[in-house]
Amino acid sequence: MLTSLTRRKRAAAILAVAASLAMAAPVVEARPGGGGGMGSRGSKTYAPPSATTTAPGNAAPIQRTQTQPGPTNPGMNPAAQQRPRFGGGFMAGLLGAGLLGALFGAGFFGGLGGLASMIGLLLQVGLLVLVVALAVRWFRRRQEGPVAAGHARTGLDQGPGPQGPARNGLGGGLGMNAAPAAAPAVAPVAVGKVNVGPGDFESFEIALNDVQAAYGREDVASLRNLATPEMAGYFEEELRANAARGVVNRISDVKLLQGDLSEAWSEGRNEYATVAMRYAIKDVTLDRRTNAVVETGEPEAVELWTFVRERGGRWILSAIQQGR
Repeated sequence: MLTSLTRRKRAAAILAVAASLAMAAPVVEARPGGGGGMGSRGSKTYAPPSATTTAPGNAAPIQRTQTQPGPTNPGMNPAAQQRPRFGGGFMAGLLGAGLLGALFGAGFFGGLGGLASMIGLLLQVGLLVLVVALAVRWFRRRQEGPVAAGHARTGLDQGPGPQGPARNGLGGGLGMNAAPAAAPAVAPVAVGKVNVGPGDFESFEIALNDVQAAYGREDVASLRNLATPEMAGYFEEELRANAARGVVNRISDVKLLQGDLSEAWSEGRNEYATVAMRYAIKDVTLDRRTNAVVETGEPEAVELWTFVRERGGRWILSAIQQGR
């Protein structure tokens, strides 16, 4: 009896600590692109940027992008790599149920009603998963043929131009027309060099301040002017999510502390530049009704911003990755 009572007290204490941690105001990265990677880097979307003095570690991979893996992007989509394999969540649930049962004195398998019931449940779930896997494989085989006949286009479509029916777009790599059915494969993109000078670095710093300020004002029109349609779409999704939560992200006092060039290259008419930047920022998420602080961000951030432009044009934001 005494042992059971001690276990229950211990469990209550653990749950109380967990609840207090969950109720504490979290420190999060609510700024544009904070906490993840998004956007497109042309043919280098799935390749890590080169390390720099400002960002010496590997940058976080791009998790949200409209650029599809292919001959010019041989890497696997990072989101696909992070999908949990079968057994992960389910077995974790079984383990959690067993631990809770032991914690409250019911035995390791007490939470499931005994070893026999657990084995029966496993067999039923395994059979169900097998049937679903076979069905998914069958549908994928049927879809592989039609999908291979075309290529999705991403980025900003500039309409008719001197190069053909559609010029190369910004923000999603090169815009490409669907290849004829008889074409064996898409030719690799020719990558050239781009010279980045002091004027370009000044433009990057101005863009850093302008994007952060527009995001803090929830100025969608300005974000569309400062970034590719893909990036502007991601920003709008984040702002809508904030509105649904009843919060607003206020950003101020952005100051570039250090920055250097990671990579600069050209692809057809498009020119890209990835820049590592360490900057100070005041990042606070407030309740829209009461102005109470809900979340706070770190006072400094290290990120890699990729900019793109048509040759001789204006740089606009194409991707954001977190530095490490």
